[in-house]
Amino acid sequence: MIDLGISKLALIGAVALIVIGPERLPRVARTVGALVGRAQRYINDVKAEVSREVELEELRKMRTEFEDAARDVERTIHKEVSEQTQALNEALGGIDDTANLGGGAADIVPSWHSAHKAHNGRKSWRVKQGARPLWFKRQNNVRVWVQSGAARVKRHRPAVGQARSFFE
Repeated sequence: MIDLGISKLALIGAVALIVIGPERLPRVARTVGALVGRAQRYINDVKAEVSREVELEELRKMRTEFEDAARDVERTIHKEVSEQTQALNEALGGIDDTANLGGGAADIVPSWHSAHKAHNGRKSWRVKQGARPLWFKRQNNVRVWVQSGAARVKRHRPAVGQARSFFE
């Protein structure tokens, strides 16, 4: 770039003072300063735009790499699942013929088993609560019948047009 030292700037200032004159020099200096500022802003905008484009291109490249990796993982998983399924089908091939004679697995497993099992093979809380006998619940003061808040309010609110006594 242009190497402007103090001596060169002083020389330019002296020539400008002689050529332009002392009356118009401040106005010209402001105009030149404004133009230089605009040029710097324009250059900074162009630099920012170029850097944004470079970052966008890098992000696009990263996205395609990530999508390719995800597809590879998906293919691997599908391949492993199909291999395991095929191995299980081969291993269970003889069992299916004998299972049809005496009924299926649904006869052995209770009907609530699959619908009410939580994660990791544990029974859900509702199944455990429902399995306790009614006499046990009454003895230990466990609520037998659960009612929503709205139903409870409706139950205890007097009917329209009827006066209810306190001990009713």
